[in-house]
Amino acid sequence: MAYILRALDGFSALADPTRRTIFERVAKKPSAVGALAKGLPVSRPAVSQHLRVLKEAGLVTEDPDGTRRIYRIDPRGIAAMREWLDSHWAVALDAFKEFADKQVGEKNK
Repeated sequence: MAYILRALDGFSALADPTRRTIFERVAKKPSAVGALAKGLPVSRPAVSQHLRVLKEAGLVTEDPDGTRRIYRIDPRGIAAMREWLDSHWAVALDAFKEFADKQVGEKNK
């Protein structure tokens, strides 16, 4: 049950396009706020706020590095999202099979 809430928090956090971009940058390379803010149409404080949301959703972690914080992907958050999706995958495949069979049946009439 806890993974469901974590997964839904992750999906909700990634609904924002700027936050998604920040998340994708962190996924490519662990980075500090300054590096993540480069080229974004938002300020460093706004990037920090987005990172806070991603952290609360369990999608990133932060580690101190001198006076900076380095943000990294938290694999547990991604795993929760994948587990939630996987729990629906079999149902989706069954529905697709039923749909495809129906299409073939109508085509053969």
